[in-house]
Amino acid sequence: MTFLTLLLQTTTSGGIMQLVFPVAIGLVLYFFMIRPQQRKTADAKSFRESLVKGTRVVTIGGLHGLLVEVGPETVLLEVERGQRMRFDRSAIARVAGSTTATGETVTATTI
Repeated sequence: MTFLTLLLQTTTSGGIMQLVFPVAIGLVLYFFMIRPQQRKTADAKSFRESLVKGTRVVTIGGLHGLLVEVGPETVLLEVERGQRMRFDRSAIARVAGSTTATGETVTATTI
């Protein structure tokens, strides 16, 4: 019974303190979730724009190949001697031979 009376006796004044908590949560969400995702998207976009002919790449599906032709929307990948496949630029995940999360350099194998 005393707990209910304590709840009924709480004051509704707080003014600025009622706004501090939601603003703090909004800032945490922005700096830990939204901003890193925007940076990752911008990095991926600049990577895909910097693709040049002759680069060994890996697609998001894990296919390794050599860029033979780079167009505005698509790329032509030579996956084996004479075997060519066309992909969207967004399907290119990384350059083959790039570093891994542990800092080791991954070397590309010749096809």
